[in-house]
Amino acid sequence: MAEKFPFVEQVVLAGHIIDSLLLSKVVDAILVRGGQYNIDSLKLGDRSDDPSEAVIEVRAESPARLDTILAEIHSHGAVPVHAGDARLAPADMAGAFPDGFYCTANFRTQVRLHGEWVEVEDQEMDCGLLADPEGLAVRCVPMTGVQVGDAIVVGRGGVRVFPPEAESRKRNLFEFMAGPVSSERPKGVTVREIAKAMQHAKAAGEKILAVLGPAVVHTGGGEHVAELVRRGYVQVIFAGNAFATHDIEQAFYGTSLGVSLDHGLPTDEGHEHHLRTINTIRRLGGISQAVAAGKLTSGVMFECVQRDIPTVLCGSIRDDGPLPEVITDALEAQAAMRLHVPGVGFCLMVATTLHSIAVGNLLPAWVKVACVDISPATVTKLMDRGTTQTVGIVSDAEPFLRALVAELAKA
Repeated sequence: MAEKFPFVEQVVLAGHIIDSLLLSKVVDAILVRGGQYNIDSLKLGDRSDDPSEAVIEVRAESPARLDTILAEIHSHGAVPVHAGDARLAPADMAGAFPDGFYCTANFRTQVRLHGEWVEVEDQEMDCGLLADPEGLAVRCVPMTGVQVGDAIVVGRGGVRVFPPEAESRKRNLFEFMAGPVSSERPKGVTVREIAKAMQHAKAAGEKILAVLGPAVVHTGGGEHVAELVRRGYVQVIFAGNAFATHDIEQAFYGTSLGVSLDHGLPTDEGHEHHLRTINTIRRLGGISQAVAAGKLTSGVMFECVQRDIPTVLCGSIRDDGPLPEVITDALEAQAAMRLHVPGVGFCLMVATTLHSIAVGNLLPAWVKVACVDISPATVTKLMDRGTTQTVGIVSDAEPFLRALVAELAKA
């Protein structure tokens, strides 16, 4: 085997690698990509809570093949036994990484600098790693945030990741149900677990982020979200122009997209209501000004102004108006959302596909996510793009929110 596979690297895999199937994932990845392996040592934990450790010899027929294998198993937490410091390269232009830059995942990550493992700050997927000038700290940086001369980590050397499987043993139903989405799951149980997760986040002083689409208002769920805000179960809201507009339209006219939320029927000239709503808010100078003037007296946006809850409204090409608070530059909107991600312990996404995927890309893997949509494809897309910590529930917005508020009210 040594003659056919002469290129060798020894890696170590530690944590709950047996019951989380990490060890089997690593060896399968080696074989599927044309390599061979030998487990040099395996230390099993004495108890179920104890970590285990495996030292694996990885062999390949060429340096390129070995590099491909090491790149794949790196995401499962396998790192070279003899790890050196990470290699840094200066950015030679603004808005772009140096060639060979390390591309981040949303898993907890550490970088070795001056012989010490440093925890990566602002963990986010699809970014690079920026070391400070003194080499004492590392943080994720988006491509557009790179400045000339920034010290960027290149290659995988000196970088190690901690997949959630190695840290989470699926001890509760919330963790257990993170996986394939089905409309046949027991929704009552799932709602209870989501409520418990929100209660835990609130008790721990962590922020709860709500990502909301206009269907929340269309289906009559706006009042339930307002109740969540009043009860202190929402500290940040990310949404678009449509959600805020129809929430205020409901406060002004009792309609959403011109349909009466009391009777479920279109109203006379109701198709104009959303545009007249936007125009009124623009004439007043903004949403907070509308509250101060006594014009806006109910709804989610009203409650957020009353309780100083930050809202980031991100624009799209199809927006009417938009409302004055809407950020129409996509990169500025991303930057505004990133400011509010630190401290988030739980994220509730309801009835918005693109916004949910966008926010999922910003969240580290240890932030629990509940994604609610009438279409199973929304949650599937979210998980396929890396937000694997998601619990999905297939439901219309209003029935779910009503059940969630009722469950939280029991506490």
